[in-house]
Amino acid sequence: MNCLFFAASSGLAHTNSVPQLVIAALAGIVTIVLLIVWRKMHPFLALTLGSAVLALVAAIPLPDTFAAFTKGLGSTVGGVGVLIAFGAIIGKLLIDSGGADQIVDTVLSSTSTKVLPWAMALVAFVVGIPLFFEVGIVLLIPVVMLVARRAKMPVIAVGIPALAGLSALHGLVPPHPGPLIAIDALKANIGLTLGLGLLVAVPTVVVSGPLAARLMVRWVPRRANSLLGGEDAPATEGGSRPSFGVAISVVLLPVVLMLARTVVEMAMRGAEASFVYKAFEFVGEPLVALLLTVLYSMLVLGRASGRSVAEVNKLVGSSLAPIASILLIVGAGGGFKETLVESGIAQVIAQWIEQLGMPILLAGWIVAVAVRLATGSATVATITASGIMAPMATTLPPAGTALLVLAIGAGSVFLSHVNDAGFWLVKEYFGMSVGETFKTWSLMETILSVTGLLCILALAIPLGV
Repeated sequence: MNCLFFAASSGLAHTNSVPQLVIAALAGIVTIVLLIVWRKMHPFLALTLGSAVLALVAAIPLPDTFAAFTKGLGSTVGGVGVLIAFGAIIGKLLIDSGGADQIVDTVLSSTSTKVLPWAMALVAFVVGIPLFFEVGIVLLIPVVMLVARRAKMPVIAVGIPALAGLSALHGLVPPHPGPLIAIDALKANIGLTLGLGLLVAVPTVVVSGPLAARLMVRWVPRRANSLLGGEDAPATEGGSRPSFGVAISVVLLPVVLMLARTVVEMAMRGAEASFVYKAFEFVGEPLVALLLTVLYSMLVLGRASGRSVAEVNKLVGSSLAPIASILLIVGAGGGFKETLVESGIAQVIAQWIEQLGMPILLAGWIVAVAVRLATGSATVATITASGIMAPMATTLPPAGTALLVLAIGAGSVFLSHVNDAGFWLVKEYFGMSVGETFKTWSLMETILSVTGLLCILALAIPLGV
């Protein structure tokens, strides 16, 4: 059957043949995988071309090939892109002011050797809230190497806990791009997702970080390489650092504002017209919370450290250029997701999952794992899984939608291997062989993903999901 019908939600004509729709979905995903993995094409272009292949095989008319794609790209960048930009500004100010270093040094200064792995996990967990995963690695790896050398410990003993903290935040907690994408696609409550994400992340980091590192050290007892030509300490820039209290307040401010909004909304149901309710609803809006944090960080990390207005503005401008690629990938991913939805493919897959009787949280995790293994990209895995699971999320209660976001996020970090840039980044930084990287980094990601899923399923029981 190869006839066409108009999608009620979008007005786009496409085939009503279920086999053809399934083939279209597979063709789009395979195109993306081959272009990223085999041809080493930039994910933005791969996602764009994959969307085109999907639309053409689904028999969407040629003039409308990119109609859903551009709609999804615009809505995703509009909903997520501004938040990512704010996060980049906050991260840049934290790093350049020495605030991130202050947090690290304060925690480590009063830590004994026995609890160093736990301290590194805590540092990564806290610092990782506002920072992108790659930025967190670049910031913390020199600290990891320095701590391992001074304590005369294997680098894995302190490195794996730090990586676990960063990775868990990357997959589970907004304002990181992956969770934001899933929240936007599934229409989840960001405050509720943030709260549940932190709740899931804590035991997940404990298991996949300090506890797992004890076993990995036996397999890879490698000592830390010399840091930057044998220096004993990372270089510090001139100027006074902010205090620990100031630096940590910047990290926690958006978290507190978004969580406070959720608490007030739950506690004051029926009083929506009150001033308190409206005030918390406004300041807890993600865009407002992050904007307030940007302004606050410009003041306490920029002006208060002796920088002029021009210097602070220059820092803000320099933070935006590096995220251009991320914004394009996220936008293209939103376009691919929208093409999946408006072609009717997502609805077909959702019906199959319902017919199989598979729990929706497990289904979301499995779909994300499959795409993650194929593409090596946590972001692409989150985008694709969110698009596929979106039709089923409409019937879930708010807590269920938030947990589905987390399940997809947990699946998106499963088993990092040779098609993931993070695999090679960790390998080179720690000076490990490919085999050693599999025994440590890849295993840690797998433990993190599975532990995260188990915690999510455990939370689903009392929440009635």
